Amino acid sequence: MSILKQDYNLLAAKKYTGNGMSKASPPMDIEKIFGENTFGREAMKARLPKGIYKSLLATIEKGQPLDPGVADAVAMAMKEWAVEKGATHYTHWFQPLTGFTAEKHDSFITPNRGGGAIAEFSGKDLVQGEPDASSFPSGGVRATFEARGYTAWDPTSPAFIVENPKGKYLAIPTAFASWTGEALDTKIPLLRSMQALSAQATRVLKLFDVKNVTSVYATVGNEQEYFLIDEEFYYRRPDLITCGRTLVGAKPPKGQELDDHYFGSIPDRVLSCMLETEKELYRLGVPVKTRHNEVAPSQYEIAPIYENANIAADHQQIVMLTLQRVARRFGLVCLLHEKPFAGINGSGKHNNWSMSTDTGMNLLEPGDNPHDNMQFLFFCTAVVLAVYRHQDLLRISVATAANDHRLGANEAPPAIMSVFLGEQLEHIFEQLQKGPATESKQGGLLGLGVGTLPHLPRHAGDRNRTSPFAFTGNKFEFRAVGSSQSVSFSNTVLNVIVADALDEMAALLEKKLKGKKKNKKAFEAAVAEVLREVLDEAMPVIFGGDNYSDEWHEEAEKRGLLNLRTTLDALDHLDDKKNVKLFEKFEVLSERELESRLEVFIEQYFMTVNIEGETTEALARTYVMPAAVRYLRELVETVDEAGDLDVSGVKETAAELAELVNKFRSAIVELVKQNKALGGEKVHDKAVHMRDDVIPAMNDVRHWADRLERVLPHDAWPLPTYREILFVK
Repeated sequence: MSILKQDYNLLAAKKYTGNGMSKASPPMDIEKIFGENTFGREAMKARLPKGIYKSLLATIEKGQPLDPGVADAVAMAMKEWAVEKGATHYTHWFQPLTGFTAEKHDSFITPNRGGGAIAEFSGKDLVQGEPDASSFPSGGVRATFEARGYTAWDPTSPAFIVENPKGKYLAIPTAFASWTGEALDTKIPLLRSMQALSAQATRVLKLFDVKNVTSVYATVGNEQEYFLIDEEFYYRRPDLITCGRTLVGAKPPKGQELDDHYFGSIPDRVLSCMLETEKELYRLGVPVKTRHNEVAPSQYEIAPIYENANIAADHQQIVMLTLQRVARRFGLVCLLHEKPFAGINGSGKHNNWSMSTDTGMNLLEPGDNPHDNMQFLFFCTAVVLAVYRHQDLLRISVATAANDHRLGANEAPPAIMSVFLGEQLEHIFEQLQKGPATESKQGGLLGLGVGTLPHLPRHAGDRNRTSPFAFTGNKFEFRAVGSSQSVSFSNTVLNVIVADALDEMAALLEKKLKGKKKNKKAFEAAVAEVLREVLDEAMPVIFGGDNYSDEWHEEAEKRGLLNLRTTLDALDHLDDKKNVKLFEKFEVLSERELESRLEVFIEQYFMTVNIEGETTEALARTYVMPAAVRYLRELVETVDEAGDLDVSGVKETAAELAELVNKFRSAIVELVKQNKALGGEKVHDKAVHMRDDVIPAMNDVRHWADRLERVLPHDAWPLPTYREILFVK
């Protein structure tokens, strides 16, 4: 056992010092390579007839219906471009309800009559595909024997080339629907919600007499947190391989207590991996901008600039895939689970959301004097109302078994949805409740007391890292999204609840303006009246203090805010009448589509915890218990063979270990019992059993396993420890 332990530590260390790290790479010309592997606007403009390009651009930029006549021309140009890049196959790349991506590859090559082959790709091939729909989650929309499903080309998201050392293929972003027409993916509802938001936002802008705006789209930028660990440790941890997180593991003597990893110097091996990842993302047109060390050891972050929500969701999937693929080249494994390691920070995916017009106006830009910016205040108030009215949907949109481990911990907001506006905006909203807003607090300049340092412009409000939904200058940051999640459903919810709030507020404003002579003073008075009425209802959701404190939990309850602590607590509200009505009102999800998602989400929760329970049992019985028994036997044999030597310390150690083994055994027996009892026939009953019975049993097994880890000799412990996994880089 001792040799084995030394072997895998040594292997990890060798990978760190080697791996070609000393080889210099040519300088990266970002402007030259950016988007070279995407069939974007430059490639389309160069290869498509002018009329076809103009028609396609109208669909992409203005949301106009796709002209069926463009498909053949686009297919030919896309195929020629891809083949020139070295692609031999194409795939309709889609995002089923697994939360991941899916693809089926077809060759461009078609046999001809002469016994040869030609490269073919028609408009029909581009526009529609037919993957098997029966084996993807559908929540009862499709039975197993009903296999037909369709993929439909999404012209608003550019096709791209995926490279492999042995070849390349063309990936075409598509939507995925059943033969009966229901959405079976995350893209279709997102696109529908973007249409709904655009319709209501442009309606409001017309009331504000804003000219030349034909559409409004949600913009999104997602900060992706992740861990990088040596693959030697990963492959020696069955829990990481199977579940993405460690199911046993004692807290190391040093974790993140010293805050020395956060924003620290990036280790060479990790930086090399980051640079290679960024290069691939640039070539795919993903505008990544930021990289840094995160709080926990071996935890990092990558973040892009903001994009159209649909493209941002596609790019977010590409970011996750690229991180995982590139890490292996450096002997690393990228962990995207929300809580891979107990006792240190987990990972999130902060979802920065705003609204932008097709003319480039950010509707959540407050300007220098927000109290005078009635248009901004109207849209900002709509977001606040949306969060207040639909706390349940926001919580549901981030509800997974994995995310339950981090929500409410030190690195993530609690399950209570609240809005942080900052001192300046909160002060303005308080003024609006009482009467007209007459002033905006200004930040001024920040003097640092050193003559050689510049005076810094100070923001009018601080940030609040404990808030689940915080205004951060010209956008809202939804901090509760999990690191492994698709961002599509969260943004679908954001879009539709804000569309609903804008619809209600626009109707109120239209009613107040009806029959009145239109002038600036009357209009602003009507807007102020609408804002006051809305804020009278929605102000309880605004909170600027410490969201982690017990006092806030008590205060939130007094304010009537929901505290949906677990995934199942949240999911129980998804099919509430108000939510069914909301999604149907804007034609984002039919009642059947919504119910299918509820079933899928509950089933995913059940299966996730069930797999974790079975894996915990296997680890406990086949790894930890045998190691503990071997060491106990060693101690007992030492006592038996001691003769006249005083081995009272060994006897006490053996007695302590025997007690731990017995308690560990009892915990295993209870877990085995709970794993066998599935809790009922219905998937919801099974999921409740997982939450109420299996998870506590798993936690108890972990408690005693971690106690044993602290007692057993290092070379007797059968698994890589946190001390090794997190600090060997």
